[in-house]
Amino acid sequence: MSIQKLENQVIVRNELFIEQAEKMKPKLIETIVRPTSIVGIKSDKHAIHGWKPEFVAPASTLSDYEYGKGNYVILDFAAHQVGYLSIHIRSVGSPPDAPLKLKLTMGEMPVEMAEPFENYNGWLSSSWLQEETVFVDVLPANIVLPRRYSFRYIKLEVVDSSPKYNVVFENIECKAVTSADLSGVEALNHQDAELQEIDKISIKTLADCMQDVFEDGPKRDRRLWLGDLRLQALANYETFCANDLVKRCLYLFAGVPDDKGKVAANVFVAPNLIADDTYLFDYSLFFASTLHDYYYATSDLDTLKELWPTALRQLELALERLDENHLVKDSSDWWSFIDWQDGLNKQTPSQAVLIYTMKQAIRLAEELNVPDKDVLKVRLEEIVEAVKVYLWDVELQFFISGSERQVSWASQIWMVLAGVFSKEQNKYLMNRLLKENPKVGVATPYMYHHLVEALLVSGEKEQAVWQMKKYWGGMIKDGADTFWELYDPNNKDFSPYGSHLINSYCHAWSCTPTYLIRKYNL
Repeated sequence: MSIQKLENQVIVRNELFIEQAEKMKPKLIETIVRPTSIVGIKSDKHAIHGWKPEFVAPASTLSDYEYGKGNYVILDFAAHQVGYLSIHIRSVGSPPDAPLKLKLTMGEMPVEMAEPFENYNGWLSSSWLQEETVFVDVLPANIVLPRRYSFRYIKLEVVDSSPKYNVVFENIECKAVTSADLSGVEALNHQDAELQEIDKISIKTLADCMQDVFEDGPKRDRRLWLGDLRLQALANYETFCANDLVKRCLYLFAGVPDDKGKVAANVFVAPNLIADDTYLFDYSLFFASTLHDYYYATSDLDTLKELWPTALRQLELALERLDENHLVKDSSDWWSFIDWQDGLNKQTPSQAVLIYTMKQAIRLAEELNVPDKDVLKVRLEEIVEAVKVYLWDVELQFFISGSERQVSWASQIWMVLAGVFSKEQNKYLMNRLLKENPKVGVATPYMYHHLVEALLVSGEKEQAVWQMKKYWGGMIKDGADTFWELYDPNNKDFSPYGSHLINSYCHAWSCTPTYLIRKYNL
């Protein structure tokens, strides 16, 4: 996906909606967490990224060690943390006759402790890599890092000081923050130990992404994305039931549409509410989808009435993109996410997303008893018929996409979720997909979620569980204590950004197994 940068973006702020959203800003729950052990990071060709932690000593012994120029220590907090670090430092030896230059590196994975950030050459900004250089003029000192970090490991490295003194690190703490109340989550107590563990890590992933909005990743990008929000909200309804946070996020998006009424793919909330200048065909439609799921989770009719015009507008704008055959126009002047899969043509999966969200919008219009429902029903019939005529290849027995008639996993998965065919036909299609294994596959946990759900709605429960265990269970075997933004079991160094160092290892769109397990009684 290329980067969008709009020169003439016009935002029409709805201050009433923004005010509504601010009223629902949650209070963060703070917990003090301390490291459990001192570790070394060892090369291991069998470990993901080629590195693994190795226990050295309990963290309680840290004050027994002294560090001078060129020395470092790596601490393990035993689990993923999101929060603010503080460190007490004292000198030993002669009085400090030069400032202490201290480098701190925070990492979610062992590789971030082992590979120098200076070697990073990806296309995302290196400023996302988590490091600080601190100069301490007077010792002893209590250092409180002002930035929030997302990490499990922290490396403290004395870059320079003086030959006359060493330093000791003490009382290292993280003030972990989240708006998620874990005490309110109903225990699963699953008889399958692997599903139990997947559920637990899914919940931890979601909790660490629940700040004053549903962030997509607490390391990167640390903001509210619509595609992630939809999935986080579904997981939330089965666990935390922090429904006001979902409502807040919907109002934030609705508060800053552009002059055509389109909602942005993501928004920033600091220093104030700002709509990004990125717009995605599928993500805009997911505003209606998220509103649909919110309404059926809460029966909040007032919110539905207020936000219905915004939801309807996303559909109207999407429908404007259809050609004379009622198909989404496939050209170079539009963006739709779908997945990070290389070479994926987005036309047919985007068409399926449109059908999926139109069906949800029709249900909402029926709840509101507004005339929009009749218009949407007519258009839906035309679009579904067009799919069967133009996008279903009878000989291949697959949906095809784009001028090259591409057969991709994403096209089949989304058409199953859109319910274009009957359940039996969908079951046949999903089994054919698994058997034929088209080369344009699935790249992210985001798309794997849709694969598993497509299997479930097709009645292939056993296959869905197998896929979940293979994929999210594979992450656990590779060391995940929160689920990752990206994971390719066949290429564990995969990154669409040019380096696995910049990948997010606690990411919103990976949290959905808890939804799938609980919603479908797996």
